[in-house]
Order: sequence, then C-alpha cells, then structure tokens
Amino acid sequence: MILTLALGIILLLDLTEICSIRASSWPDKMASNLVSIFLQQAMQSHSPSPSGPTVTPFPNFDASADAAALDNALQAKGVDEETIINILTSRSNWQRQQIAAEYQRSVGEQLKKILNRKLSNKLETVVLGLMRTPAQFDAIQLHDAIRGLGTDEDCLVEILVSRSNKEIKDIIKAYKEEFGSELEDKIKGDTSGDFQKALVALLKASRDEGCTVDHDLADNDARALYEAGERRKGTDVDTFIRILTSRNAAHMQTVFERYTKYSSHEIDKALDLELKGDIENALISLVRCIGNKPDYFAEKLYNSMKGYGTKDKVLIRIMISRSEVDMKDIKAAYKAKYGKTLYKAIKDDTKADYEKILLALCGSDE
Repeated sequence: MILTLALGIILLLDLTEICSIRASSWPDKMASNLVSIFLQQAMQSHSPSPSGPTVTPFPNFDASADAAALDNALQAKGVDEETIINILTSRSNWQRQQIAAEYQRSVGEQLKKILNRKLSNKLETVVLGLMRTPAQFDAIQLHDAIRGLGTDEDCLVEILVSRSNKEIKDIIKAYKEEFGSELEDKIKGDTSGDFQKALVALLKASRDEGCTVDHDLADNDARALYEAGERRKGTDVDTFIRILTSRNAAHMQTVFERYTKYSSHEIDKALDLELKGDIENALISLVRCIGNKPDYFAEKLYNSMKGYGTKDKVLIRIMISRSEVDMKDIKAAYKAKYGKTLYKAIKDDTKADYEKILLALCGSDE
C-alpha cells in the first residue's frame, strides 16, 4: 500500500513539487525512503532528460562495420559526406569512441586526423566536435574562449552555469590532459573581479544536487538576496554568488518564489537592475538555467541565428553538447517561445552539408 501511495503521488505531481516535500511530511519512513531514492536518480543533471535527447545509442551497433563504412566514405572520390553524416549523427558519443578505436586498429591511423584532412569548413568543425568526448569538447571550447586576444565570456558562462558537478570535474580533468594546465588558473588569468569569483565558484563543482527543500532556509536565502541587492546601496555580489552556486535547483526555485514576497521584481529582473556587464550575464544565466534550462538554450539558439549572419560557434556548440541530453526539450521550448520549429530555423539559416549535419542532430521537424 505504501509503495502504491508513493508511486501514485510521483505520477500526479510535477518533479519540482515532489522535491519541495519534506521527508517529515510522509507518514511512513519507508515511503520517504522510496521517494528519496526516486528523486535522487531523477534529479541527476548530467543524465538525459525525460523528454530526451535526439541522438541515442544505435541498436545492433557494430563498430567494425561502421569503421569500414567510414573508411570507404573517406577514400571515395570527392569524399562521401552523406555517409559520414549519417553514421556519426546516429551513434551515441560512446559508440563514436568505439568506432574511432576500431578505425585505429584496422586502418592504422587516427580517424580524427583523417576526418580533419578530408573535410573542410563548418562540416569539419561539427564532425571533429562529435568525435570528442563531451568533457573534451567542453574543455576545448573553454580553451578557445580564453586563448589569444579577447575573451569569449558568453562561452565561459554558458558551459559553467549549465553543467553538473560531475561534468565540470570531467572538464577540468580533460583540460589538464589536453593542455597540460589547470583550467582554474587559466580562467583566473583571463578574468577579474566579481565575474572571476563567480566562475571560480562554479568550477568548484560543489552545488548540492539533491532535491531537499528547507523552507526556512529558502525564506532566509530570499531575504538575504533582497538585502544584498535591492535593499542596499550597491550590491553584495558575494552573497548572490554563494547562494546561487551552492543550493540545489528545487531549493532555488522556492527561493525565487519567496523573493517576490520581499520585492516587486522577479529575481532576474532585480539582477538586471542591480548589475551590469559579465557578472550580470553570469548570474542571470545561472538563474535561468536553474529555472528552465531548455528555455535558456532555446533563447541562445534563437540569438545565434537572428538577424544578419550566424553565430556558428554558439550554434554548433549547443547542437553538439545538448543532442544527447535535452535537445527534444529545447526544441519544444523553441517552438513555444518563437512560434517556429528549431528545425525550420536551422534550415533557413544554414546550407549544404553544414545544414544536413545540424538537422540530423536536431532530429525531426517538430
């Protein structure tokens, strides 16, 4: 009976509503434990979302057959780009790594090097990105964002506010292996002030990823954020950074609700009024990712394609990094927000093989 009760409530309630239930409110300890186990698994931010990815493991996968097909495509006169696109966008990242290993074994050369030599332009960029592990891909994105003159602050923010603790730790490890230096040191050397503090706090990868909501603490956090910003002259940015980078998502959503008890503004509007520049972007992005991550990425995709020209780095980065996580959710958010499918937007803004590979990652026109 207890199990039936727990499962019934899980089916009836939204996940964030479930997370707000304190264990003490359950009449039986066993029911509380069942729900706790379910929620801990469901709230792991690095796991595919319920609506899901557009790229999933290929059934009856055969790394040897795929490696041979890719070799034939690469050796064909003019290169058979269509076969390369079809294989790489219909295999999971883990499967692509197996194909690369089999290619090395059977052909005696690194698949990435051959792809780099045979392909060109934006198709090459997307294909080589797909051949990296997620951690390697993000590490390279961050490296490119801080090397040379100028810094791509938007890239730093996008990656660090949207990845789970495990993902960030994997990125740090991949960065050290790829570039022989510490990511934190590089970011510190290229940023300053409150913006640097926020990025370093995110790099600690110490956010609570459970789903317990302490309502008293949520009220205290909401009041602390109000007093750190709107209620005082100047802004106590450290308080915003501490709370926004440490609490779990369910707790923070309650904090955002409670904030309106103290202020006439939503928290993101308050940040917009209080701050400016990179630190404003970082903290508002944090708030938006906590509140609705698919919506956050949908807006970034829209901005990458609106107006004259395309921000290809942003478009490629999101299409690759979210294709095995929550691309279906992003597509739904995009259509709801802009009245147009993401598929159609990509089709209107890109062309040739670049268009084909992005549409394959996007999935169907829905």
